[in-house]
Amino acid sequence: MVRPCRKRIIRRFPDHWMFSVPDSESHNEEIIMTLDEYETLRLMDYEGMTQEECAESMGVARTTVTAIYDSVRKKLARFIVEGCSLQITGGAYVVDSDMNAEIEEKGEGIMRIAVTYENGEIFRHFGRTESFKLYDVADGEITGTQILDCNGQGHGALAGVLNEAQVDVLICGGIGMGARMALAEAGIELCPGAAGDADEAVKALLAGNLQFDPDETCHHHDHQHEHECGHAHGCGEHNCHE
Repeated sequence: MVRPCRKRIIRRFPDHWMFSVPDSESHNEEIIMTLDEYETLRLMDYEGMTQEECAESMGVARTTVTAIYDSVRKKLARFIVEGCSLQITGGAYVVDSDMNAEIEEKGEGIMRIAVTYENGEIFRHFGRTESFKLYDVADGEITGTQILDCNGQGHGALAGVLNEAQVDVLICGGIGMGARMALAEAGIELCPGAAGDADEAVKALLAGNLQFDPDETCHHHDHQHEHECGHAHGCGEHNCHE
């Protein structure tokens, strides 16, 4: 009997998900790096952990980390030497965060909506948000709310935070492609390009008339930048609560 693969704990999603070498003859060949491979590389070569520390963080044996590390280094070598494109996706993993210990569990039949939040308004830049307001919904009615403090986490960590908080839908302003991919990997529906009062936005979503822009993007890394990332508008054909 084949033993099931033990899922590895990852603590953040990547900020960047796809890499390619311009004008490479191998451009059409794609290397897939799984998220557990990415996490091993991040912990060991970026954070400087030992194999033992990495294994403890990911909840696996050191021999498993050794095997993953060997695999991911070979993939990086191919990317550099052959010039293939590289995409990070999939793998045997679960997302973990130490930030959500005080977040209430989502009950059965509850939909949880998150909104990038600041002073009652939708915060305009996903990657710089310092908090989310969470709304629990049952039978089309808001049954409870709570505030999730992000503690200065970056783009990649935020998707993991929302996943761990059992969020189903995110309402936000501008959001970059890397964050979009992280949210998609976590199975979180996205309503970008929204603006205004957070509570009213959630009510509008539930009523089926939220004004948002599914193509809204954000290239800024400083939420104090004076230029807005775009303008929200009505998208009757794109209702993420359908």
